[in-house]
Amino acid sequence: MQIGPYTIAPNVVLAPMAGVTDKPFRQLCKRLGAGLAASEMTIADPRFWNTRKSIHRMDHAGEPAPISVQIAGTEPRQLAEAARHNVDHGAQIIDINMGCPAKKVCNAWAGSALMRDEAQVARILEAVVGAVEVPVTLKIRTGWCAEVRNAPAIARIAQDSGIAALAVHGRTRDQHYTGVAEYDTIAAIKAELRIPVLANGDVDSPRKAAQVLAHTGADAVMVGRAAQGRPWIFREIAHYLRTGEELPPPSLQEVRDILLGHLAELHAFYGEPQGVRIARKHLGWYAKDRPEHTDEQRAAFRAVVNAAESADMQLRLTRDYFDGLIAGQPRAAA
Repeated sequence: MQIGPYTIAPNVVLAPMAGVTDKPFRQLCKRLGAGLAASEMTIADPRFWNTRKSIHRMDHAGEPAPISVQIAGTEPRQLAEAARHNVDHGAQIIDINMGCPAKKVCNAWAGSALMRDEAQVARILEAVVGAVEVPVTLKIRTGWCAEVRNAPAIARIAQDSGIAALAVHGRTRDQHYTGVAEYDTIAAIKAELRIPVLANGDVDSPRKAAQVLAHTGADAVMVGRAAQGRPWIFREIAHYLRTGEELPPPSLQEVRDILLGHLAELHAFYGEPQGVRIARKHLGWYAKDRPEHTDEQRAAFRAVVNAAESADMQLRLTRDYFDGLIAGQPRAAA
């Protein structure tokens, strides 16, 4: 898939997720096969650009190209300025969020709420595309609600405005993340557009990725929640799309090493105690649904690791737990 001057290979992309796709997670997913990893949403209001959270979100030092940064807002001029600001801080692709269903975002007429005003969508896209020299992409949903699936109209506006690629989540805003994604709307959009289209929603396995690509004709799949605790899903999908064969799951030793490396990067990036707190949710995702864990082991793991107040203790307890699993004697349960 081509976005401006950038070839996105493999065509498996990490979806931007607030509170998840920070720099350590993006880098990990890229190392494990993601062709592109967009940053979590950055607010367009300049009053928030110098907060600790925003500074972390705008840190792209050492990330492999292309660096994609997602911005969110409702006012064309402000979004254009935010795009320029992020390009000045290293962004090589600007992504506009019109897909977030969160109430606090939609109440401010940002995120997926913008899909209710197609004229404002056009003004925003034209302003941002005109403000920067880098490619601008857009992420939307199929519509505001089941009765208003206007994503095809928004897609035409996007293409006419100069958007370089369009990602479509196969749910309406009122579905949030419930129910199941539908792909007919994405297929209709892809059939009409000349620009690349990314299919998003419920892509949680290599076979599902292949099915979604076949059904929609999309140029790439975008993986969101399925990557939480399973960052190796990108190499699994890429391998299956390339060969038609499924990779074996990672060994416990590899999961341990990936997780310990991820924790160390979180600790280094955020410092203590914030890095330790942020790492806890990732630990929970890693333990969830692992076939090697019983329910009791998962509960014990969360209880013990969540009690760690220092980076050293968190790393040691995690290492001890996985070493116990590998030896057949899970120590956290004991």
